[in-house]
Amino acid sequence: MSQFTKQEKVRFQHVDYAGIVFYPRFLEMLNCLVEDWFEEALERPFSKMHETNGIPTVDLKIQFKNAARLGEILTKKLWVKELKNSSILCGFQFVNESENTVLEGEVTLVNVAFNPERNGIKAEPFTEEMKNKISVFSLNT
Repeated sequence: MSQFTKQEKVRFQHVDYAGIVFYPRFLEMLNCLVEDWFEEALERPFSKMHETNGIPTVDLKIQFKNAARLGEILTKKLWVKELKNSSILCGFQFVNESENTVLEGEVTLVNVAFNPERNGIKAEPFTEEMKNKISVFSLNT
């Protein structure tokens, strides 16, 4: 199994008055991980993709295991648990410098196309090329 991995420093913008990450900031960090995965590993940057398509989150399951504190470096990991015609179920995990899990979960992303007026979306199958790139990160390979 191949994982997409990035590191992120916990900054002041991420924390509450107690100096720990405010939980909605974790969701922003997760979205950054997905965006980086699409750009760096799948060669499908959001800036280009969002001209005609999108990849919205349709389901999210998350468990918070440990607090993350200002100044810590988190290692964020993402992998594919299931690839369907137009959706991906990904697992993710954030660990701190002590290798303790901070949070983990699953996110389901759906490949969609915008209609010409950009006032509606419809699920669209991934191309075979994209499926091949995604499958590199699958548990089943």
